[in-house]
Amino acid sequence: MPSDTLPKSGLASATPRQDVLFTDLDGVAGVLVDLHTKKYYQLNETASFVWRGLEKRMSVEEIAREMTNAYDVSLQHARASVAGLLGALSAEALLQPPH
Repeated sequence: MPSDTLPKSGLASATPRQDVLFTDLDGVAGVLVDLHTKKYYQLNETASFVWRGLEKRMSVEEIAREMTNAYDVSLQHARASVAGLLGALSAEALLQPPH
């Protein structure tokens, strides 16, 4: 697989579930609230950045590229960070299932 592309998976694009709300705490970090399970999830700065991108319906690749502009990280590192977070969000069922 070329190093400049994301793997073809169900997480190449992701959409937040409609019953999961994001609250911006301080312009940097945030909290997710799953209205179905009543669970809260604290997001750090990077996770909040990714979630905001998901809310804008950005692709995983677009979010990773934006991350390189906002932070001093390589595209490879940004992709790995986004993929790791999406895996965690998916495991907690905070994203809509891929169609």
